[in-house]
Amino acid sequence: MVNQSIFKAYDIRGIYPDDINEEIALKIGQAFVEFTKAKIVVVGRDARQSSPELTEAVIQGIISMGADVVDIGLCSTPIFNFAVAENTGHEGGIMITASHNPGEYNGFKMDLNDGLPIGRDSGMEEIKNLVIADNFSLSKVQGQVKNRDYLLEYLERIFALVDKGEIKKLKIVVDTANGMGGLTMPKVFERLNCELAPLYFDLDGTFPNHEANPLKEKNLADLKKKVLEIKADLGVSIDGDADRIGFVDEKGETIPGDFMTALIAKELLKKNPGEIVLYDLRSSNIVPEIIKENGGKPKMSVVGHALIKKMMKETKSLFAGELSSHFYYRNFYDVESSDLTLLLVLSLLSRENKKMSEIIQPMKKYFQSGEINSEVEDKERVMKKLEEIYKDKAKNISHIDGIRIDLDGWWFNVRPSNTEPLLRLNLEAENKKLMEENRDEVLKIIRG
Repeated sequence: MVNQSIFKAYDIRGIYPDDINEEIALKIGQAFVEFTKAKIVVVGRDARQSSPELTEAVIQGIISMGADVVDIGLCSTPIFNFAVAENTGHEGGIMITASHNPGEYNGFKMDLNDGLPIGRDSGMEEIKNLVIADNFSLSKVQGQVKNRDYLLEYLERIFALVDKGEIKKLKIVVDTANGMGGLTMPKVFERLNCELAPLYFDLDGTFPNHEANPLKEKNLADLKKKVLEIKADLGVSIDGDADRIGFVDEKGETIPGDFMTALIAKELLKKNPGEIVLYDLRSSNIVPEIIKENGGKPKMSVVGHALIKKMMKETKSLFAGELSSHFYYRNFYDVESSDLTLLLVLSLLSRENKKMSEIIQPMKKYFQSGEINSEVEDKERVMKKLEEIYKDKAKNISHIDGIRIDLDGWWFNVRPSNTEPLLRLNLEAENKKLMEENRDEVLKIIRG
């Protein structure tokens, strides 16, 4: 019996072996080939304890359908995306990972041949239905498996996109949380004249030190302590499959993902004026302001990597940034690279000749609520009620992801969770009093 809840908006994910196991993995490999008609499929994996067995099962599923496999072994998600998109002979790929989830989880990220993910409205429903039906036309001739390592080619590509000569001898603490950043970060720093202080670089899919999620403040405690202890210029936190990257300044303060979107946009727009930059609709108003100031065209986007990557291709955007610390690049197939993001930030920090806290300070113009979750059964009804209450005072109303309402001196966005009976509120205002008053008012409506 297939637990249908494992099929998420952007990937497949669940607890091993209850929800995700070898039987499911085999069927996912078969369903992927059935849906994509791919003849050559890239397969990669993270370092979780269950990943080798799941990888073997996925490969068996793929070759049973007559398709060949390029097994790239242990890798980060950016390396996996690169391996799929870089080689025109590769017609898709499956990455065995549960990203930032705890060690008992595992799952699958699936790419089409251009590196864009299979997600909601781009094949996830079809894959789910094929897995449930379990009625595959197996090939009389099995596909072949060959092994290939893409790490070196990946590094060559990202270093070709920056001028590493600009990067000064900075002192950097990097915490990879025993995730896949431990594979790439040592190789990145081998090419730089920086002093690296590594935290938890050993690959260990049980994540013994802390969860591999830069969004949770408790996971940054060791990083912040080390930054202050050695007087580092910057602290860096990488998530489990190394597609997200968070930053801490030299004072040990967390830098929000939307501020980093603005900084990286500023960096990229120097050589690409007039280009479109996407920012997710939860971002501070400072983000579009900085994009405009630096000659860019800001465009608000939905939340979620599968949806943003699709929007990037459609709008031919230069860059996109998400509050969750996903950063996407047109010159890297419209997908993430935490390694490229780090190089761009180090270039900016070197050239500005200021402390990171000094660079960030002017961006602290507005007051944010942070993301607040509320349990709501009828999510659509509540969002309609909010629109009805505020529509007469609204300057602008957007429905691109939940509802965002811009008012005089403040705005809020309420989005439904894809997997839980939750509404997520983000609110920002010009001053603290206005933020707190309106936050409490909106929450009262949401919670009835």
